[in-house]
Amino acid sequence: MNSINIDKIIETLTYWATTYSVKIIAAILIFLIGKWLAGRISRLITKLLGKNNIDVTLVNFLESIIYYTLLIVVIIATAGQLGINTTSFLTIVGAAGLAIALALKDSLANFSSGVMLIMFRPFRVGDFVNTGGVSGSVISIALFNTTLDTPDNQRVIVPNSSITSNVITNVTANDTRRVDLVIGIGYDDDIKKTKEVLKKVLEEEERVLDTPKANIAVSELADSSVNFVVRPWVKTSDYWDVYFDLTEKIKIVFDKEGISIPYPQQDVHMFNEPVEKK
Repeated sequence: MNSINIDKIIETLTYWATTYSVKIIAAILIFLIGKWLAGRISRLITKLLGKNNIDVTLVNFLESIIYYTLLIVVIIATAGQLGINTTSFLTIVGAAGLAIALALKDSLANFSSGVMLIMFRPFRVGDFVNTGGVSGSVISIALFNTTLDTPDNQRVIVPNSSITSNVITNVTANDTRRVDLVIGIGYDDDIKKTKEVLKKVLEEEERVLDTPKANIAVSELADSSVNFVVRPWVKTSDYWDVYFDLTEKIKIVFDKEGISIPYPQQDVHMFNEPVEKK
């Protein structure tokens, strides 16, 4: 009996070895070669992306995504070689992927927005932007959020989905900007003289550009003043310095030239009604 059992065991092992050894060896080879190819292909694609000046953050992320996607394909092929039912396996993976996607809905929205920001470049690191209800200089653009430093040196981290779902104003995208000033004078002041004074102030400011030409015009006959628009063009980096300096210079020159900047006022007319005699 013992010899018969041993013979059966040996026979069974021999059957398994001859039947499945080839499949096991083939599966191991598929996995090893597939893993090597996945690494080579992902590195090749990211190398090509790098030559096209794609952002490093996006390139590194895409390399990981491509590699692990190919690796999943290799694992499925290996399982199929071993005789495992890959249909059920794919169903489980798909259900798990759906559950994860629903659980990470907000994170995926931030991620997809981050990819769009990195690919389409509405702004770059160093730009000053107004977006998502925040104004500041861009410090970094990551896949899930963007970091800004506000003018008063606060660091704000904004989710990327908040940026792409709102208007983006890139303040420093262009080399030049127009300074918009509204200057009011009294109704008794000389309009022509005021224009000449404002023109002289702009001519004396070296940071004001000759082209495009500055615009000085009467814009409104307001309740208490005659309003001028003063619109010189400057380099973007000089915007705020010129804005503040011109505001100060105009007030100083107006005082010297006797041109008034009126306070808000109203004329009140009073009438005396006759009193009836009793």
